[in-house]
Amino acid sequence: MRLDLDGLKKDPPESIPAIERRQFLKMGLVVTGVFAGGTVLSLISNIQRVFASPEEFKEKYPYTPHYSMVIRQNRCIDCERCLEACRRTNHVPPYGYRTAILERTIPDAIGQKREFIPVLCMQCNNPPCVRACPTRASYKHRGNGIIMIDSKKCVGCKACMVACPYNARYFNEEKRAIDKCNFCFDTRLSKGERLTACAAACPTGARTFGDLSDPSSDVYRMVHQIERPVWVLRAEVGTRPNVFYMKA
Repeated sequence: MRLDLDGLKKDPPESIPAIERRQFLKMGLVVTGVFAGGTVLSLISNIQRVFASPEEFKEKYPYTPHYSMVIRQNRCIDCERCLEACRRTNHVPPYGYRTAILERTIPDAIGQKREFIPVLCMQCNNPPCVRACPTRASYKHRGNGIIMIDSKKCVGCKACMVACPYNARYFNEEKRAIDKCNFCFDTRLSKGERLTACAAACPTGARTFGDLSDPSSDVYRMVHQIERPVWVLRAEVGTRPNVFYMKA
């Protein structure tokens, strides 16, 4: 998303003071240029480091709906209601998981000493798991972009588990196939529910689920706003995730 602010008098981008650049980065913005004789400062959302502009994004990933999740990471209190709802809804065995909560100790913190990071399958737009699967059991749904697993085609070779940079898959011994999060597509979305089990169960609103192709949806507005930084996990591996993170 591009924002043009009229009336701002700034030097060319290369001479903008470092302190101002840092302030823009805190807001989730990157300076891209000055136009019209230096009267217009062009800022761009940090999300474009992960994806292109909304128009280019829609052209490259034309899923409708394009399911996505935004996790406001500092709202997670590790109550594990999301984990319980996921296990119950998707019949996850005790040794398995479709979502998890990572914990990190904050060194020299005043007050809260720990923070929690919910993780799940990132439903990548450039999924290495799909490329690694020799039987095409793992595939990206052409309609909504969710990474699916056809358990009948899965031979349990675990190549997709090795390829996944997020450790989001496990081997289901009962099914004799790989299993993972699919945004509750078969258990909720395909039956008319609008939310995943984890998003519906979260008491703090840490997980927001919705349609990234709909400009009126909460996830679209949260991803494309410019007030707060938005990031993805392991952006450097180029998977183009559909699960985003931000601070509340």
